[in-house]
Amino acid sequence: MNPLDLVTLTALMEITQGRTEIRIGLIDGPVARDHPDLADATVQDVSGSGRGTCTRADSLACQHGTFVAGMLCARRGSPAPAICPGCTLLVRSIFSEADEAGNPMPSATPDELAAAVIECVDAGAQVLNMSVGLTHPTSKQERALEEAFGYAAVRGVLVVVAVGNQGVVGSSAITRHSWVIPVVACDSQARPTSQSNLGTSTGRRGLRAPGDAVTSLGTAGQPITSGGSSVAAPFVTGALALLLSQFPMATTAQVKWAITEDAVPRRATIVPPLLDAWAAHQSLAAAYPRR
Repeated sequence: MNPLDLVTLTALMEITQGRTEIRIGLIDGPVARDHPDLADATVQDVSGSGRGTCTRADSLACQHGTFVAGMLCARRGSPAPAICPGCTLLVRSIFSEADEAGNPMPSATPDELAAAVIECVDAGAQVLNMSVGLTHPTSKQERALEEAFGYAAVRGVLVVVAVGNQGVVGSSAITRHSWVIPVVACDSQARPTSQSNLGTSTGRRGLRAPGDAVTSLGTAGQPITSGGSSVAAPFVTGALALLLSQFPMATTAQVKWAITEDAVPRRATIVPPLLDAWAAHQSLAAAYPRR
């Protein structure tokens, strides 16, 4: 099944491409902005340092950032899902393009991630998308990250996080905050993939989304196919961006409720429900009918 159909995003994408006023903070690797399928996208660097643009197209950080950027903001008709190309992408790179030997997944310290969250909030993002492995977290650093998530919550900035792909059960500093929306990868039959991390907080507050054999933009001239929770998270982020675009009178908290609580059943389980973007749209449409 088409992954967009699996989570009912196709119907929502048919009525909106998103609005430039809706800004997505992409906390990830740098993005190959010269990719032809990103030519029409509004992509900005949060820090103003230029670090959001790739310097090494072959680096894992650049490949990861470009893949996720393509899922969100590539042109419609490209090999990527291109969920919300009309929205603005604010790139805050936290992954180094330097030596990546032995690091199969880009990583950052909790302090680095906390700083990135705050910078994206201050830059005007309404939704944050992040998939990052934390290196050597200490209790003090985890508190700083919790405070950063709290900062986002107070300002109504939605936070979407990939749960990770270690196949473990439990929570982490990234997934346990009550405002965060953890995202689990699922296959084409909507079953959680074997490597996705699960847990009580994820089951209660999170969502499942496609994270198996998803195709998006590559940096070597050809699209690439990948999987994991970092691939699943942008489906939720993109859905939130489209809903915010379609219902500007709704608060981010109301949109969050529609997509995580109202439109999908809650269960006392470590496995979260499947994203249902159109059901969330219908819930908001009932509260905010368009004239």
